[in-house]
Amino acid sequence: MALKSSSADGKTRSSVQIFVVFSLCCFFYILGAWQRSGFGKGDSIALQMTNSGADCDIVPSLNFETHHAGESSIVGSSTKVKAFEPCDARYTDYTPCQDQRRAMTFPRDSMIYRERHCVPESEKLRCLVPAPKGYVTPFSWPKSRDYVPYANAPYKALTVEKAIQNWIQYEGDVFRFPGGGTQFPQGADKYIDQLASVIPMENGTVASWGAYLWSRNVRAMSFAPRDSHEAQVQFALERGVPAVIGVLGTIKLPYPARAFDMAHCSRCLIPWGANDGMYLMEVDRVLRPGGYWILSGPPINWKINYKAWQRPKDELQEEQRKIEEAAKLLCWEKKYEHGEIAIWQKRVNDEACRSRRDDPRANFCKTDDTDDVWYKKMEACITPYPETSSSDEVFPDRLNAVPPRISSGSISGVTVDAYEDDNRQWKKHVKAYKRINSLLDTGRYRNIMDMNAGFGGFAAAIESTKLWVMNVVPTIAEKNRLGVVYERGLIGIYHDWCEAFSTYPRTYDLIHANHLFSLYKNKCNADDILLEMDRILRPEGAVIIRDDVDTLIKVKRIISGMRWDSKLVDHEDGPLVNEKVLIAVKQYWVTNSTSAH
Repeated sequence: MALKSSSADGKTRSSVQIFVVFSLCCFFYILGAWQRSGFGKGDSIALQMTNSGADCDIVPSLNFETHHAGESSIVGSSTKVKAFEPCDARYTDYTPCQDQRRAMTFPRDSMIYRERHCVPESEKLRCLVPAPKGYVTPFSWPKSRDYVPYANAPYKALTVEKAIQNWIQYEGDVFRFPGGGTQFPQGADKYIDQLASVIPMENGTVASWGAYLWSRNVRAMSFAPRDSHEAQVQFALERGVPAVIGVLGTIKLPYPARAFDMAHCSRCLIPWGANDGMYLMEVDRVLRPGGYWILSGPPINWKINYKAWQRPKDELQEEQRKIEEAAKLLCWEKKYEHGEIAIWQKRVNDEACRSRRDDPRANFCKTDDTDDVWYKKMEACITPYPETSSSDEVFPDRLNAVPPRISSGSISGVTVDAYEDDNRQWKKHVKAYKRINSLLDTGRYRNIMDMNAGFGGFAAAIESTKLWVMNVVPTIAEKNRLGVVYERGLIGIYHDWCEAFSTYPRTYDLIHANHLFSLYKNKCNADDILLEMDRILRPEGAVIIRDDVDTLIKVKRIISGMRWDSKLVDHEDGPLVNEKVLIAVKQYWVTNSTSAH
């Protein structure tokens, strides 16, 4: 009887245990659903803790190295930390895709030797490019507009070459930029005033004079080749002005169609009438309908200046004739010519250009994608006008309005709602960044780069007169969004991060990379991308990398051998979100340093 009673009690206890387990399962299922819906108090508390602990590192009890040690997803990463050594001192200003010695091995026709010619994989430098001795943090804007520390760009050649132009002077341990230039010896401001009498310059997106456009709320994207005029682009960036190394040669410019409101050439010595007007046709491609082209210098006003320019009168006359002929074929209207300045305006639409449709010289481009430009040959063809329904689509309300490319459905799969949600997300992200780094909007970081810019949401959220953002759209991105970036009044460029960027070392104060390493997974070596980030980042500059936790752990392992200090922080929505943020600061060290400081 005792055995029978024990058996009955066991069955009862078993039934109770099953009922308890079942009840708990139901309870936790309902609780989980409630919390996931966004109404759970536990979630709000966790979020408050995350937000209030912005300066904290990872939760100490979480060991990401152990819990996320999956198989490698980035080419080049390994379990062993590799220490990267400093490059030789002669590489302090190394530009891998515009190396001077390598450039001289290419043809000089059509400036081919000044185009991008990146070193092959076997010749890549896998070392840390050093800063020159005495390197210091550049002055804050607006002082940086007028002064550059000599140690940061120690090249006095331009002070001799341009001595009479009032462009650059060497004073003590700094270079001073008085605001002059070849075409504006009385100063850039007076020169801009002259242009502003014809062109509305209070708002919009248009080297040296770019620094003075800033006070008029105009963002200039300057480019120049790396040539005998040493370090012009480097000086611009040291001054806090957007610039890249580039040239009008045989390859299309790395910008989308209809990007700029104004294009400006001040004594740039480009043969505008050559090759059937091909260079002007490329300017026309990147110029928005209604935009302006300014030519300042030869051959304008050749009748007066041919002797001073030491060029034959008939040669200059023919050069200007070809320019006028090409501009007419492009249906540009000449708005102004005075002294050595001439200004043309592109028509708002094709209605005023019907006569050229029957002109046998008018060769229209056949491609459907006018933004497909990376390493594509420039063509002597006219880019057709877009179909516009109102003047708002020509000069859109900039930063926060829905851009025409979005509202018209030009980007497949992207709706207005998706675009606006992207903006909200980036405002949220940037707010979290500012809690982590309180110096973000103080002027500490002037030159900022977003390596995977998308719609420019990061740049729009961090927008300030104290900074500017170079929005880079990778050439392998699923959707081409750089046109949207420009319609927002921001600036940017196409680039493939398997190659070096077209800039000098130490030209950016802060670099942001959103899911860049996931994008380039199995495309190229992660070490090379990080070394390029190190090359273009200033000593004591900052890096913000947003990606999934597995990717960031591998990236963190690589940068531990790069003289960077870093920490991994949780997503602003809490530790359960797989996306994390890696914050890093490049240590200060200069050439021949035995250790970082």
